[in-house]
Amino acid sequence: MSRENRKRSTQALARRGARVLGQSSLVAVAGLTLATVASAAEGGLVLTPSVPMLAALIVLFIALIFPVNALLFRPIFAALDAREEKIAGTRARAAKLEQDAEEVLQRYKASVREVREGAEQERRSQLVGAKGEASQQLAGARGEAEREIERARGEIQGELESARSSLRGEAETLAREASARILGRDLS
Repeated sequence: MSRENRKRSTQALARRGARVLGQSSLVAVAGLTLATVASAAEGGLVLTPSVPMLAALIVLFIALIFPVNALLFRPIFAALDAREEKIAGTRARAAKLEQDAEEVLQRYKASVREVREGAEQERRSQLVGAKGEASQQLAGARGEAEREIERARGEIQGELESARSSLRGEAETLAREASARILGRDLS
């Protein structure tokens, strides 16, 4: 509710209260002036209003309406209006703070999401790089191992050929010696 609307409603309430007060006082005056004689249940008590006293009370009541309104009702209504304005201002500030907090929270969530996505992309790129590097190292190690195996095979092949040729020579020598022993003569 806006401040202007509250002020209007408070003024309307004050006018309606004053009108009701005036109407009730007129009804009371009319009732007292037109009152019939009241009698008690046993018939011995008769009450009639004193007209001068009644007139004095009515004049006093009407005379007190304006000072009481100025001294009591207006300050109370002003305090109530000030309270409503303060409450409305506090609620507006609370709503603004809530909205600001929601915006900050959304920015925070967005920045966290961006950082997570960036970290995930960085992790993936590092993983791809590490896999590539590992495969290169593995390929290098395989190539080195294959070269080492080929070198070892070459050495083994060379030694095998050397051993074969040396064994051939020795086999021939042994065969001659064995033949010579068996035959008992020198075969050269």
